[in-house]
Amino acid sequence: MKTIENWNAFVPGEIFQLEGQVKGPLSGLTMSVKDLFDVAGHPTGAGNPDWLTSHAVPDRHAPLVQTLLDAGACIVGKTITEEFAYSLVGENIHYGTPVNPHNPDCIPGGSSSGAAVSAAAGLCDFAVGTDTAGSVRLPASFCGLWGFRPSHGALSSQGVVPLAPSFDVPGWMSKNADHLVQVGSVVLPADQKLAPPDRLKLALPEDLWLRVQPGFRSALQVLIDRIVPSFQGVTHASLSQDRLQAWQDAFRCVQGHEAWASHGAWIRSHKPRLGPGIKERFEWASTIQDEEAKHARASMLKHAEVVHAYLDDAVICMPTVSYLAPQKGHASSDEDRTNAMSLLCIASMAGLPQVTMPLAVLDGKALGLSLMGSRHSDRQLLAMAQRIRNMLA
Repeated sequence: MKTIENWNAFVPGEIFQLEGQVKGPLSGLTMSVKDLFDVAGHPTGAGNPDWLTSHAVPDRHAPLVQTLLDAGACIVGKTITEEFAYSLVGENIHYGTPVNPHNPDCIPGGSSSGAAVSAAAGLCDFAVGTDTAGSVRLPASFCGLWGFRPSHGALSSQGVVPLAPSFDVPGWMSKNADHLVQVGSVVLPADQKLAPPDRLKLALPEDLWLRVQPGFRSALQVLIDRIVPSFQGVTHASLSQDRLQAWQDAFRCVQGHEAWASHGAWIRSHKPRLGPGIKERFEWASTIQDEEAKHARASMLKHAEVVHAYLDDAVICMPTVSYLAPQKGHASSDEDRTNAMSLLCIASMAGLPQVTMPLAVLDGKALGLSLMGSRHSDRQLLAMAQRIRNMLA
């Protein structure tokens, strides 16, 4: 039987107990916190020892952490993140790779790798992470979890180490759909005026479903068939008019430009040891010119408007990630990574809420199915996911 340490979910020395309020809507629930969030009295390491030693230990909690403690949740530790959240793999050269409880021989996904593993291994009731380009959604899918990325701006990112502020959002994961919804009921603002769920179409955009690995459709179709009656019909209309690659390219350019703006000066002055992939990503980001990023942002905003219009009367349903968790030491192909980012960047660039649901297994590996809704439909989207869970139970 594995001990807490065997899962390698937590930052070394950062397994601790911090009690929340005695009475509150989350009393009795435990949570882990990704090592990007400030927790008073505990260093914020951002996945990199040089960052940890060059920054003061915070004397106050990040506002979201404080809100959750005030609601009664108890912190059980800070979890490993990939350096500065700039990867989706889940490996950290300094602290090792957290062990995926669903498939121990496979990567857990990142960057909220320790967060996902802590929840999937039952070390906490829910795990708080961040999602810039899929860092909650992808590890939740790989580890067989319910995971939620809220609308951009719905929650405070104060007291959280940034990567690309235009896209960074806190998010959370759990093995239990009810816990996912409970957290949302505490931290999320009220939804803006929305169409009732039964007046929305279920959208299965053909251009998104063409990006996924063989077998995904057949594994998920039986579930989708049972979900369809809850909606006002189905549409397979293309979302991007086959321009997903252009969407992803614009997003990555803006993300990289912001990542370098966030950390470039510190990297140049401190010359930290960065792991494989992270180092090269920052080097590439440093070459992005302001004018190039400006044009990419203008394009991205136009793409986002297309998505907003599409979601006026629909909820998008799609696989969370385009491929299954690869084995450790076996990097995913360029095609798989490109396809995954094509799906994951949509909610990121348009600032949308997305919930991933652990509803299927394919070849023994977890396969998440996602719902993506219009901006500030967060509570409605979580309620839909909970209703689907009950329907399929």
